[in-house]
Amino acid sequence: MNSVFSFARLGALLIKEFIQMRRDRITFAMMLGVPLLQLVLFGFAINNDPKSLPTALVAISNDQYTRAMASALQMTGYYHFDFVAQSAAEAEELMAKGAVSFVVTIPADFARRVERGDNPQILIEADATDPSAASGAVSTLSKVASQALLRAQGMQAAAAESARGQLQVVVHQRYNPEGISQYNIVPGLLGVILQMTMVMMTAMALTRETERGTMENLLAMPSSPAEIMLGKVLPFLVVGAVQVAVVLTAAKLLFSIPFVGSLTLLLSAVLVFVLALVLLGYTISTMAGSQMQAMQLTFFFFLPSLLLSGFMFPYRGMPGWAQVLGEIFPLTHFLRVTRAVMLKGADFHAIGAEVGWLVLFVGVFAGTALLRFRRTLD
Repeated sequence: MNSVFSFARLGALLIKEFIQMRRDRITFAMMLGVPLLQLVLFGFAINNDPKSLPTALVAISNDQYTRAMASALQMTGYYHFDFVAQSAAEAEELMAKGAVSFVVTIPADFARRVERGDNPQILIEADATDPSAASGAVSTLSKVASQALLRAQGMQAAAAESARGQLQVVVHQRYNPEGISQYNIVPGLLGVILQMTMVMMTAMALTRETERGTMENLLAMPSSPAEIMLGKVLPFLVVGAVQVAVVLTAAKLLFSIPFVGSLTLLLSAVLVFVLALVLLGYTISTMAGSQMQAMQLTFFFFLPSLLLSGFMFPYRGMPGWAQVLGEIFPLTHFLRVTRAVMLKGADFHAIGAEVGWLVLFVGVFAGTALLRFRRTLD
């Protein structure tokens, strides 16, 4: 063995490693793609102070003071009146479905009480299932609304203290009155934990069969591709059921997370979500040649899913293009289901659209996995 250090041998080894790196396209794509993806998402898509939040207006009268209030709130940039509800019940349904973040109620006698100087009130109901998304909008309410009322009365915008004394802004933090962050995070963790484990475990289980050479024995069995796929997928549904039981029990006992809705409805949605995840993992396994590649592809899916789903950052704080991208991840829709059922007590009518998306993901992933597995057999 030659103990003398040789730059020529070192150069040959470096060339060999670069050639090997170039051949491993997935690793090469990860080295370039992940930093670029993080830069774009954190630089452009993440915003902790969301603006133009969808708002419903409940106002019986259309007088100048009502219009002044609505205009002033929209001018703050936080509120965008997408709906004009005819009743409080209609506004309640919109908030339960997650269609609006705020409901602004201006009573029918608002103008009369303003003209009499009889302490007029407006009611702002905020969806506090995500406290960070509503905090900025709520903090601007009192001063903006009071000064808008003074302008509508033809008065100069006096000092803020004087303005606040003439108008009472009543704020109700719905579903999470104390603004406890765990109420938002823990229900979301149910989806995140399931996604991290189900996708990776399924993807690695099949690539492990290929690496160990046992896939040939599996293919030699008199079974159809659909039977093989179901045989590999169904055991992970049992694992997912155990994880769901652990997370829900811990949420209640350790964090005292309220559970207002139907457990049966939530478990039904969980079943569809887990099925979509294991089928996604199965699809990834047909693309990966090794367990390492399966882990890399899984991570490449995890990162944008966590950032764009609304788990870590307010979903409505992201720009439009980021929200569109977020819709293609099952986690985005499952988070809406868990928070709606657990915190709002939503029924199937309120979450039906999100469950429909999950069912669509199941169909797409199952078809893709089956098609790619047939090609593997060929």
